[in-house]
Amino acid sequence: MDVNHLNEEVPEKFKDTETGELKADNLLKSYKELEKKMSAAPTGAPETPEDYCVDCSKHGLFEADESVNKRMHEIGLNNEQAQGVYDLAAERMVPMIMEMAGEFEAERELEKLTQHFGGAEQWAQISQQLLTFGRKTLRPDVLDALASSFEGILALEGMMKGEEPNLATQDIKSTDSMEGKELQSMMKDPKYWRDKDPAFVAKVTEGFKKLYG
Repeated sequence: MDVNHLNEEVPEKFKDTETGELKADNLLKSYKELEKKMSAAPTGAPETPEDYCVDCSKHGLFEADESVNKRMHEIGLNNEQAQGVYDLAAERMVPMIMEMAGEFEAERELEKLTQHFGGAEQWAQISQQLLTFGRKTLRPDVLDALASSFEGILALEGMMKGEEPNLATQDIKSTDSMEGKELQSMMKDPKYWRDKDPAFVAKVTEGFKKLYG
């Protein structure tokens, strides 16, 4: 290719408008900008699967997996793309894990109740009695809170047998007090109905005794 033809291929922005000669400064500047962009662009896969550097500390659900890294390396994912894969997995798994944990906890609580009351048939009978008693004597939010845990069910049974503070409808007006509202708020706390935190449950129980005893 001769020089004249090469000169014709060069974009006008790199030529002097008067002489038509190449403007070396403009060419050099454009080259440096292109080089900068190329260096900032994501690179290819690392040399080995072990060279991936992903951060799983934000969610703590899992750590980098050797087999997953090997598969990503085979298809040529760079480190940024590999991080995206792990982030997406965590994003999708969080609600799934929470749902599974909730179902597992419910099944475990049901198993404990069944064993405590002597079998599935006995639990079926006592659960209906507790539900009927709760609907007659408790506010819906109080009943829901108690019925959401093994400890709450036992407390409800104690109330029905007269062994626990009476939470009858006529007495429930005291929940309008500052102490009552605080107690209601505590019963809605996940530490009470989901985590079954022993210290927190004990605190709620003590609150009932102070309020209704």
